[in-house]
Amino acid sequence: MTQEPSTLYAKLLGETSTIEWNALQPFFAKGDLLWVEPGLDLIEAAQAVTQDDAAKVSAWMASGLLGRMTGEQALDVLERDPQLWAVVVSPWVMVQERAQQ
Repeated sequence: MTQEPSTLYAKLLGETSTIEWNALQPFFAKGDLLWVEPGLDLIEAAQAVTQDDAAKVSAWMASGLLGRMTGEQALDVLERDPQLWAVVVSPWVMVQERAQQ
């Protein structure tokens, strides 16, 4: 994308929403679900994926902050039913557990 970073950040933030696990299960089954750990800003991660920022994405993946959702993570989410926050960055759906307020 050619949008300025702050404009893209705002656009992605506007497209982010809460979502229930049952709506995400088909994306998990296809391998299209990326899990973003709570220590990483979901929108910053989505922006980096959108802009093909390989250095950031690779570093986050290597540190375990970002990656394809595992079966263990999916089972944990299914059992606990936490509030989830998601944004679509085609072909991915990026999801993160919402912070407790």
